[in-house]
Amino acid sequence: MTAPLPSSGDTPFIEAREWVAALAKYRQPSTVRSLFELTLTLGLLLVLLAAAFWSMRVSTTLTVVFSILASAPLVRLFMIQHDCSHGAFFKSKRANNWTGRIIGVLTLTPYDVWKQSHLIHHSTHGNLDRRGIGDIMTLTVEEYNTRSFLGRLAYRLYRHPLILFGVGPVFIFLFHHRLPIGFLKGGAKYWVSAIGTNIAIAALLIFGGATMGWGPVLLIFLFVTMPAAILGVWLFYVQHQFEHTVWDPNETWQLHAAALYGSSYYVLPQPLRWMTANIGIHHVHHLNSRVPFYRLQQVLREHPKLAAIGRMTLSESFKTTKLKLWDPIERRLVPFDVAHRARDASHASMMD
Repeated sequence: MTAPLPSSGDTPFIEAREWVAALAKYRQPSTVRSLFELTLTLGLLLVLLAAAFWSMRVSTTLTVVFSILASAPLVRLFMIQHDCSHGAFFKSKRANNWTGRIIGVLTLTPYDVWKQSHLIHHSTHGNLDRRGIGDIMTLTVEEYNTRSFLGRLAYRLYRHPLILFGVGPVFIFLFHHRLPIGFLKGGAKYWVSAIGTNIAIAALLIFGGATMGWGPVLLIFLFVTMPAAILGVWLFYVQHQFEHTVWDPNETWQLHAAALYGSSYYVLPQPLRWMTANIGIHHVHHLNSRVPFYRLQQVLREHPKLAAIGRMTLSESFKTTKLKLWDPIERRLVPFDVAHRARDASHASMMD
């Protein structure tokens, strides 16, 4: 893991802005490469889904196995949808948007709603005064300690791994995405995106249930989509919720510094790197979101200095689940016990 980040006015913040210009040459997508990646990923998903339906004749356990395996290309499709939202997958804006919308039916994600939320995340990440859209709720030590008992309990439940990586993903992808939450008053575009996606999902399920039976369809649907949802939320979490991430109030917050130092480089073994479409190289992605996922490895090869920033291994990533609060004094995420000690010390000083 990297060392704590210096204060806002230091050299790393200047360096972060300079990297943006260096990454500009990697922005251009290749139509041939993009079509290949899309066809390969969608083809693998369809093959595994066919295997899952076929295996119902043999063994329900085998069906579950094939379904869980199918969640891997579904995660990859979500990452392609993610690149489309940044205009990074095709040269054409129209091609990006319609590819994203179609994939959104498979990923249970209304593309236009999610795109807007995600772009807000990119423009506000690490800003303590602009939290709340497209991010994991993160309180400061002081904010946590000034909450009521019920307020602290609610936050502790929210940050519990069973909620954050279990109940949460299921709720988000099955229920939350069914309405344009956050953009209910944003105009017809977001309602059309959410309701249109819902209708397409329902049509696919009804067609599958009518032709292959509701039992097999629902079994496969849940065991494909829910592991993918859980992994997707985990990836989003670990890419920003690491010890030496960056949070600053609006007056000192800087976009490029938050992008480079507030996003991790999640070092994954090759199979997982392929499945997640290099999303682990998240600091580079946040520095220049127009770089297609299949060029992120090239960036690291040609700029090895970037490979040393925010580096986190698979084994190290599991330790991040203990980090719950932002400590602005030590400039790092800390466990709950740090807040408890601060509250006890404050009470003791008041008694003196």
